[in-house]
Amino acid sequence: MEPPSSKKYWRLYLMSVVLGIGGSFQYGIQVSLIASPAVHVRSFVNYTWILRYGNPVDESASQLIWSFIVAVLSLGAWAGAVHSGSLPVTYGRKKALLINNVVAMAAALLMVFSRMAKSFEMILLGRFLYGYNVGLGLSVHLMYLGESSPKELRGFMTLTSSIFIGLGKVTGQIIGIKEIMGSEEMWPYLLAISGVPAALQFVMLLFFPETPRYLYIDKGDADGSRKALQWLWQEDNLKLELDDMQRERERALGEKAKTVKDVLTSRCVRWQLLTLTIPCAGVQFCGINALYFYAFDIFRKSGVPEKQMHYLAIGIGATELIAITLCSFLIDRAGRKKLMGYGYLLMGVTMCLLTVMLSIKDLSPQIPYVNIALIFCVICIYGLGPSGVSMALPADLFLQAWRPSAYVISGTVNWLGMFLVGMMFGYVVEGLGQFCFLIFVAYSISSAAFMLYFVPETKGKTMVEIMDDFNKLNYKNRESDIETTGISTKL
Repeated sequence: MEPPSSKKYWRLYLMSVVLGIGGSFQYGIQVSLIASPAVHVRSFVNYTWILRYGNPVDESASQLIWSFIVAVLSLGAWAGAVHSGSLPVTYGRKKALLINNVVAMAAALLMVFSRMAKSFEMILLGRFLYGYNVGLGLSVHLMYLGESSPKELRGFMTLTSSIFIGLGKVTGQIIGIKEIMGSEEMWPYLLAISGVPAALQFVMLLFFPETPRYLYIDKGDADGSRKALQWLWQEDNLKLELDDMQRERERALGEKAKTVKDVLTSRCVRWQLLTLTIPCAGVQFCGINALYFYAFDIFRKSGVPEKQMHYLAIGIGATELIAITLCSFLIDRAGRKKLMGYGYLLMGVTMCLLTVMLSIKDLSPQIPYVNIALIFCVICIYGLGPSGVSMALPADLFLQAWRPSAYVISGTVNWLGMFLVGMMFGYVVEGLGQFCFLIFVAYSISSAAFMLYFVPETKGKTMVEIMDDFNKLNYKNRESDIETTGISTKL
């Protein structure tokens, strides 16, 4: 197989761009842009409250409404993640994404007309629908890439989803500045901006085929799968890939797509499930959000003017994007295990050091600058390892019948984790101060130990080979207890 720079895969690369625009890019932009119009949205809530009740909204109610506007994205994403186990199976990956784009465009219309209708409830509903779009889109985006890529490029291709998350974050931060769309007049259009990438993906995705593995394994359409592979990969020698899909299909004949209960209770995917939930879906607990929170406090103590804070946020986002992009070129060389395992370990050690330095920050005027350097170090490590690999690794872990339900579990842990961190983080900081990082240090080091000591490397292996490796963990020393996994094992 030729290296990732090979020109013959240009259609596959183009597909990754199309998927990214309407997939993980939406996640990044929704997470980052909501902070910019906060003052204007809260003013609008107060204005509509006065129109309805004759009195301004009290501060506690205003804070509650704003907090829910921010947090409801996670609840919507959870709903979308739950449906990622059924919609892509029933309608296919491609149609599921097309439906998902309609949801995002409906949300954009709600945002545009919310001021005209004098209804902040339309903003709440729009944020929930955006969340649904993000939750479903991110899961199907990863399925689409993993099921369309050759094994030598699978890590690189699935990691492009992380690149688009970083790109979305930076884009949201840039367009949210006052000079572009962060003004009083433009905030409804800023909140509606996700309708544009949704419309672009809806149109462009029509020119791309359904995923070859879905066509072959789920639908039994060998000819359609071959044509899709030929079109995407620009090669005719597809025997190895088709044979691999045929073996998987033969073992899956008569089996229905697995349910969430099957994934949770079956011994044959126990270690895959642990790998999916602990270091991958649980990435919300590595402390990156706490880092962003403390960054502004550290910048202030270093004498950075308040007006420049937004531009520093863009710098942090750009640093993460560059690191993730570099990770995409390393993942199929260094492997998932080393990048994520040592990435978590280095994050834990650096955050330990940061906790110490934050505790003695008043001893010397130079210490805040050391803390700024440590923040950028953690962000670089996060982008090079956990951020990217947590998106790429799940695509390697499950066979076709198990994958949709596995993504439901992954999405549930990820989005409910994000909701909990968002709702509770303020209280944790208030109670523990800079020592809140020690919670994240414990998670990071535990995840590092799990990855390095237990999880097999998946780089350059077929789905069947990866399942064989995990079976050595799932059925350790218990050959007689091996369950039917849908494939023949080497045990």
